[in-house]
Amino acid sequence: MSSPELRLRPTAGSKSKEPQLTPTSSDSDGEDEPRIHSTLSVDRTRISALDILRVLAGLFLLSSTLSYFVTNDSIFWGYRPSFTRLSWLRTTVRGPLILTEAELSLYNGTDPALPIYLALNSSIYDVSASPRFYGPGGSYHFFAGRDATRAFVTGCFDTDLNGDLRGVEEMFVPLEFDVQPTFARDYPEGRARTARGRWKVEREKAYRKGREKVKETVEGWRATFDGGKDGKYFRVGTLKREVGWEGEKKLLCEQAAKGRPKTSKDVV
Repeated sequence: MSSPELRLRPTAGSKSKEPQLTPTSSDSDGEDEPRIHSTLSVDRTRISALDILRVLAGLFLLSSTLSYFVTNDSIFWGYRPSFTRLSWLRTTVRGPLILTEAELSLYNGTDPALPIYLALNSSIYDVSASPRFYGPGGSYHFFAGRDATRAFVTGCFDTDLNGDLRGVEEMFVPLEFDVQPTFARDYPEGRARTARGRWKVEREKAYRKGREKVKETVEGWRATFDGGKDGKYFRVGTLKREVGWEGEKKLLCEQAAKGRPKTSKDVV
């Protein structure tokens, strides 16, 4: 069978369009020969990465719009991460702050032109996102503009609004370790020394556990202010202090002292 002869068939329309090629054959064998087009067909069912991005962007825009109309505040359905806040952007560009305690006291919320800061264990955090709590008249306004780490641990908000943690571990130490027993009266000399040494070891262990409890409590508050579950608070700098800023060692506040466990068995 001879090869089919290709003839140019002009298409309707302007001359700028490419002609279509239609095969013909002088020796037809009864079979229909396929048409050959000069342009390749495009598979329009294939989804590109750009199409996926367009769909996701449309869904995000729709969700953000609905969120803003429902919450009247946030495009993330009440979640406002720190990177969406102007104060966070300013801090990121400017870099971390270094403030003295006197300078920190200016950021207590009384000046509407300034953000609201508080310090925890010498780290400064921006809590401006909650003026109802930390601003004037708020239930936690006494934390603003200062480092009140001791009060965060002891719960004594009237006497412990400072950052000195010395001796705070005593609130977790059982009362039985306050006074050393008279082992010489109850034991022979050799056994008395052994019992006294054992008591000292147990006492030191109780104080070490107390310090770990303090550290855990402070870490829990740090996690709250340094991002937290909703990201509305964030760290902005460090508190600058002179050597010996703590002053005289403070006694454990009355509330914390009353809550001390009596024996090691009472320690949770």
